[in-house]
Amino acid sequence: MGQVLEWLGNIIIIIGLVFMLLGVIGIFRFKDYYARVLVSAKVDTVGFITVLIGLMLKQGFNFFSAKVLIAVAFFVITNPIGTHAVTRSAFLSGYRIKKER
Repeated sequence: MGQVLEWLGNIIIIIGLVFMLLGVIGIFRFKDYYARVLVSAKVDTVGFITVLIGLMLKQGFNFFSAKVLIAVAFFVITNPIGTHAVTRSAFLSGYRIKKER
């Protein structure tokens, strides 16, 4: 059972890293600031959570997994708030979407 969880953890970590790679490529494809912020926030959150869940599976369920779970919960709460604050400050400072002709 331990070997299966380690393989499953490796697969989930690889999925998270591939998701992050595709997200970085997506960031460069978008031209607008707000679209880039949206993509980076989603990629950051989902990729980070996926990698940490893979690490939890590799290490087994112990005190380390509890600490990682607390870090994931903290990240899920704070990352959207931080992204919103940065994007709102850009909007309030006058940065607008450029209309293409």
